[in-house]
Amino acid sequence: MSATDPNSGAAAKGSGDTAAVDESQLSEKELKKLAKQKEKQREKEEKMKKFLEKKQAQQSSKENSSNEPKKEKKKEKEKEVITYDIKTEKGGKKDTNCAMPNAYSPAYVEAAWYDWWVKEGFFKPEYGGRDPSKTKPEDKFVMVIPPPNVTGSLHLGHALTNAVEDTLARWHRMNGKMVLWNPGCDHAGIATQVVVEKKLMREQKLTRHDLGREKFVDEIWKWKNEKGDRIYHQLRRLGGSFDWDRACFTMDPKLCKAVTEAFIRLHDMGLIYRSVRLVNWSCALNSAISDIEVDKKELEGRTFLPVPGYNDKVEFGVLVSFAYPVENSEDRIIVATTRIETMLGDTAVAVHPNDERYKHLHSKSVQHPFFDRKMPIVCDDFVDMSFGTGAVKITPAHDQNDYDVGMRLKLPFLTIIDEKGNITQDCGQFAGMKRFDARKAVLQALKDKGLFIEIKDNPMVVPICSRSKDVIEPLLKPQWYVDMKDMSKDAVDAVKNGDLKLIPEMHNKTWYSWLENSRDWCISRQLWWGHRVPAYFINIDDPNIPKGTDSDGSYWVSARSKEEALQKAADKFKVSKDKIKLSQDEDVLDTWFSSGLFPFSIFGWPDQTPDLEAFYPGALLETGHDILFFWVARMVICGQKLMGKLPFKEVYLHAMVRDAHGRKMSKSLGNVIDPLDVIQGITLAELQQRLEDGNLDQKEMEKAKLGQKKDYPSGIPECGTDALRFALVAYTSQGRDINLDVLRVQGYRFFCNKLWNATKFALLSLGEDFKPTECFKLSGKEREMDKWILSRLWLAVELCTNGFASYDFPAVTTGCYNFWLYELCDWYLEYMKPIIYGQDEEAKTICRNVLYTCLDVGLRLLHPMMPFVTEELFQRLPRRHANEPPSICVTPYPAQEDFRLRNIELESNVEFTQNVVKSLRSMRADYNLTNKQKADVYLKCSDDSTGNLLKNFVDVIESSTNANTVHIITTDSPPVGCAMSTVSTKCETHLMLKGLIDVPKEISKLEGKRDALGKQLTKLQESTQKPDYSTKVPEDVRQQNSEKMTELSTGIEKLSTALSTLLTLES
Repeated sequence: MSATDPNSGAAAKGSGDTAAVDESQLSEKELKKLAKQKEKQREKEEKMKKFLEKKQAQQSSKENSSNEPKKEKKKEKEKEVITYDIKTEKGGKKDTNCAMPNAYSPAYVEAAWYDWWVKEGFFKPEYGGRDPSKTKPEDKFVMVIPPPNVTGSLHLGHALTNAVEDTLARWHRMNGKMVLWNPGCDHAGIATQVVVEKKLMREQKLTRHDLGREKFVDEIWKWKNEKGDRIYHQLRRLGGSFDWDRACFTMDPKLCKAVTEAFIRLHDMGLIYRSVRLVNWSCALNSAISDIEVDKKELEGRTFLPVPGYNDKVEFGVLVSFAYPVENSEDRIIVATTRIETMLGDTAVAVHPNDERYKHLHSKSVQHPFFDRKMPIVCDDFVDMSFGTGAVKITPAHDQNDYDVGMRLKLPFLTIIDEKGNITQDCGQFAGMKRFDARKAVLQALKDKGLFIEIKDNPMVVPICSRSKDVIEPLLKPQWYVDMKDMSKDAVDAVKNGDLKLIPEMHNKTWYSWLENSRDWCISRQLWWGHRVPAYFINIDDPNIPKGTDSDGSYWVSARSKEEALQKAADKFKVSKDKIKLSQDEDVLDTWFSSGLFPFSIFGWPDQTPDLEAFYPGALLETGHDILFFWVARMVICGQKLMGKLPFKEVYLHAMVRDAHGRKMSKSLGNVIDPLDVIQGITLAELQQRLEDGNLDQKEMEKAKLGQKKDYPSGIPECGTDALRFALVAYTSQGRDINLDVLRVQGYRFFCNKLWNATKFALLSLGEDFKPTECFKLSGKEREMDKWILSRLWLAVELCTNGFASYDFPAVTTGCYNFWLYELCDWYLEYMKPIIYGQDEEAKTICRNVLYTCLDVGLRLLHPMMPFVTEELFQRLPRRHANEPPSICVTPYPAQEDFRLRNIELESNVEFTQNVVKSLRSMRADYNLTNKQKADVYLKCSDDSTGNLLKNFVDVIESSTNANTVHIITTDSPPVGCAMSTVSTKCETHLMLKGLIDVPKEISKLEGKRDALGKQLTKLQESTQKPDYSTKVPEDVRQQNSEKMTELSTGIEKLSTALSTLLTLES
């Protein structure tokens, strides 16, 4: 047969038919080649067999899939949950003699400590036998909690407040101050009443009116006693170091007494008075509400909003123009309004006195189209000639600006909307209509009369009641007011004179603006839950004395009891008591009124108690800047007026917590997070169940669920209290809102794990018999790295001390974090391992004493932010003295004067050495060297001083880079076969690769990587060069692309350098 015949043996080699080959005729080389072919063919046949079997199985499975149930996916192996299971009595000290678990577990670490702290009294100002009455004010730190509402649970904003406040309380306590952080809860008038009313309707189909006032209030107390402790449970879980024995509720008898006394005193001074003015009225709640309970919903134009009591959504965001006929004239004057229904209450039309268009109409009147009402055309400077037609309708009884004009010009005030939101009976054809039904009817009636001009979109702000979601109606109501003029001036002066310090100072401007322009404070609320107004209306059965009206303040007296009121009334009108009939005001006081008394009412005022003497005024008030006016300013004015002293010396105002996208926390967005869910962890399903249990409508719920699914696809991992607190404090930079990515908190949980593992290793390194010296002193035999870590420790102490003193919390957290993670763990622990495992006992002793000092001081630095993990680890450390404090809570904070060990020159030298190490590590990674491959290192120095510097750290460089030998050279050149990197103008690092790597193989790898990066770069460059790139691609995406291209270019350049080195080696 021909050698080229396809059926010959030579051809058969390719087909796999090797049987036709006469092997005896083949050379040894050919036999080896044939054997390889046989093996390849066997493997090929085996693969084909498996492939066919797999296909057959898939086909069979497909055919039977309708008859057989699907197999469940194999569940992932669940992580072991580590818990503290040693039996410990409540309040008993946790057992730390047991072995440390292998990994950090928040559940394990946080168990038992809090109850022990409370039982031992560490949080009480009297701890250690101290007497508050004998302690100087400068040696005390007194702070009150911003009392959270009893109605609900804490959110991350509350968690921020308490993390910052507890951090400060613990820091001051460790610095030897007598600390009182007083807890409490607010009765939250409107919020609580709404919650219980909904509960009554849901469970019993009853309204509060069905029950009556007394029984309804009993229901609220019952609810409060059942549910109201959730807040305190959360505060305990957050580790708050409160004196729980002094906890207060704003409806406690002690605080009720203070509220009554404050009202009476201010009323007797003439600072509380009765007046009829416009208020924010919620028709749904049937009550006036405060400005802080009004949400301002911004609309860009025509929008339909849901309103309680209406089946259809109501139109807002439009400007309706219509004409008023001028009396005895053919002229018409065109006005515009966003609330057309209020024209029923118009009593004038205003123009600017200098507006030439209307000068001929001065002193004339317009005719109301629906009533026999002539309305004057008045002149007022408040009118903006350039807005609209320059003519403005005036409704004094239903608009604040119009109210001011009405008061100035003495116009009639006509109320045309009642408390329930219906049109009043004197409004003719519109009487009895709901206000927003009347909106449509009035518009149609104007059209019928030919007075309608136009409707157009109009950006506007709609005031919404935050509790009922009703649209606020400004109504004239007789209410109680606090005269703010003089008290506001005193509060402004306190800041200007430096008696009161606002931190950060940028809030001074807001403080001045609000208080210098503040209106008198309406303190009446038409509710049943709260502090009932201690004022009595006087009816006198005497024909010589005229009957009084509800709005006339002279017919009211305030008193602590009805008997006292009767006596006051008799004295006031000079009649006998038997001729007087009293009726107490049905209203309650604004919740902010009782909150304004909080810094002294909690200590028993008006009684002169020991606590009031010892703890008023306080040192600091810490809260969010959003309640600077509503709460902080009111505490200041109440303290100044009733106590004659400011309630605190400093106010620290933290920023608002927003979600990771910068959005305000809102239930409808699904981004309101319970801090306990971050501490304990929660699944997405459980998060969404919370939404189901809430009060969102279906559309809002779906939106919220989508938001949760996007942000927390796998739920929220268990992070622990310490990680959450540390994250919140770390984010707290003055003046900026906090965009908190909850999942970033997990990064600080990993930091806790690093602390755990580092301390565990350190304790093993110290050994069971280690006993620290009574006080740390340098022996004089410390090596450079020992002195370096002590220098960095001193810096951390300095950063923390200065940071706390200036409320620079990021400086504190960064100082602690960098010391523990980047200095102690990354460098010193690695440096000391060869020493601890070596034979030099003296070096071991020195290392151990330095290490112990770092642990002891480092944990104390961290404790204010991370109370649980630091206590757990601190309790496992040996003590310097037998009589040291029992807890880290009451152990002194590290003082700068104890650590005068800073050596900036040494730090600079170590930093230079670290850069050398990083350069060598980077090269080892570039050339894929394993830890087992020890390479010779050559450090080419430009001068002897640099070489001598590095000689002090040869051991550090060797152990940190798996170096075989470190050679320091100045005049010689490194041998051929090295990769090179530049550290600085004074030093190059050379890594000997010859003999350690397969050069061709590494070249192939690096070329593949470079080509892959090149393709990515080319693709990105092509996309950015498209004509519409800058207009169609969002700015943030363009920024990401730009950064990615830079990153790819750097990677390609780095790979090219490495390839160049390898090609040199190959040649």
